[in-house]
Amino acid sequence: MGSISKNSRTSSTTHRFYCPCGGEVAMKTLFEDGKVKNIAECAKCKRVERRPSDFN
Repeated sequence: MGSISKNSRTSSTTHRFYCPCGGEVAMKTLFEDGKVKNIAECAKCKRVERRPSDFN
């Protein structure tokens, strides 16, 4: 029997990031000055960082 390829696996989990205040961090995409910009924002305290790992 062959093994299942990595692309056909159905059980996958997403990594959730949390701010020190207890809120969940969500990724947002902004379009400013003709450029696409990804930011991470806390849902509770509205703190904004460049990436989710910057909240630690």
